[in-house]
Amino acid sequence: MKCPFCPEVVRDKTFMGRELFEKVVRAVAPLTEEVCFHLMGEPLLHPEFDSYVAFCRTVGVRLNITTNGLLLDRQRTEALLNSAVKQINFSLQSFEANFPHRDHSEYLQNIFDFTERALRERSDLYINYRLWNEGAEGAQGSNDLLLQKIKQGLHVEIQKKADVRWKKSVHLKGRVFLHFDSRFQWPHLDQPVRSARGFCYGLSSHIGILADGTVVPCCLDKDGVIGLGNADTQNIDEIIDSPRARALRQGFQRGNLVEDLCRKCTFISRFDKKVGRGRTPVLG
Repeated sequence: MKCPFCPEVVRDKTFMGRELFEKVVRAVAPLTEEVCFHLMGEPLLHPEFDSYVAFCRTVGVRLNITTNGLLLDRQRTEALLNSAVKQINFSLQSFEANFPHRDHSEYLQNIFDFTERALRERSDLYINYRLWNEGAEGAQGSNDLLLQKIKQGLHVEIQKKADVRWKKSVHLKGRVFLHFDSRFQWPHLDQPVRSARGFCYGLSSHIGILADGTVVPCCLDKDGVIGLGNADTQNIDEIIDSPRARALRQGFQRGNLVEDLCRKCTFISRFDKKVGRGRTPVLG
């Protein structure tokens, strides 16, 4: 699939192998509350998806899965219902974007059936139905149709949509939510500089690890432009405490963007209100 929301990935397309996966998960387990199985790509496409989920359960790591749901079959359903999975995000806008002339009833019904089963068997599981296409051309009509299907499929009432400027989610039932957001432009070095000032949660709330083990500071660095090291050959603690990583983190806390990719990122404008506020300094 090729969705308008997701740009082409320049780096080699590959799956993370088991040895590297287990090494990475063991390394990050003491450092994080959850692991997300996505930094571009479709996690359900991985041939070892179910066994990777099972491994995370054995080491006590919780999972956050973002998927388009097209590959939701019996085996993957069982994996997604594993107690290691904390949250699942279904990107519902992806089907319409790729197959505008196909009926999406069967696709949606599979997701509704999974949701109803999850409500019965995993009432603690958070499920988000994502419509991250607010403001896109033609999105209003397709979203209205999707909302009608969701009402019918889950037997719920949706009083009104969320205003993405203030509130992005609408509760449906149990721990199932509709989540709206607008599209944004992924950062690229060919783009013009937006600002040398800004704040980002990269390296404070999350890092990214690409399929080859490259560690990046942010989930929007899809091509490893700001490669901080490699988890296959280096210790994670050393990577995130490297001079380049520390300069990035300290820069964010001071409202300074030290990397070219960050200066060209438009998503970072969502945090502009944080620039200039006093923040806890990084020690060392």
